[in-house]
Amino acid sequence: MPWVLKRLFLQLLCGYKLHKTAHIGFAYVSAENVVMGPGASIGHFSVCKGLSTLHIGEFALIGKANWISAHPSGGARYYEDDIERRPDLVMGPHSAITHLHLLDCTAAITIGRFTTLAGYNSQLLSHSINIEKSRQEALPITIGDYCFIGTQTVILGGSRLPSFSLLTAKSLLRTQFTDSYWIYGGVPAEPIKPANVNGRYFLRTEGVVT
Repeated sequence: MPWVLKRLFLQLLCGYKLHKTAHIGFAYVSAENVVMGPGASIGHFSVCKGLSTLHIGEFALIGKANWISAHPSGGARYYEDDIERRPDLVMGPHSAITHLHLLDCTAAITIGRFTTLAGYNSQLLSHSINIEKSRQEALPITIGDYCFIGTQTVILGGSRLPSFSLLTAKSLLRTQFTDSYWIYGGVPAEPIKPANVNGRYFLRTEGVVT
């Protein structure tokens, strides 16, 4: 189906809010609420399912062959004690998820503006099993503005990467950091050294790095 017709179908029958310059490729997108701003895009062969809200800010992009899923809210004994859980993905303006990543949005994942989930095969996993309680547990993941996340990283539920931060390739983030303009990395991730506050990556006015 041509994109013009597909957009009309998604808007009229599914209630999606898609800017006229937004675009979805040959991808599967199913969420209760979908909002895509000007120039936002989802690439071919990506899957987005089970979410309450998928919000992609202006000129933000989800690249090719990403798997983005969540345990839907309500209707099951899983997470029944967590009434505030929101299975959402919210991407700020000019942010990017490149290709071949896995995002578990059982609890909300928030990605700030001008942030890049780079490389391939990173995993953002918002849910796991609480061994002490013997219960499924879902905790949100927060990534700030102007962050850079290297290839093949793992970010666990409850983690926070502050704005203007770098997370090195193959790192494991499992805690909440608070200091901006730092390079974090390792397994588990820890502060390595300060980042250059004048780095041009932190000063961009366009999301795509050429």
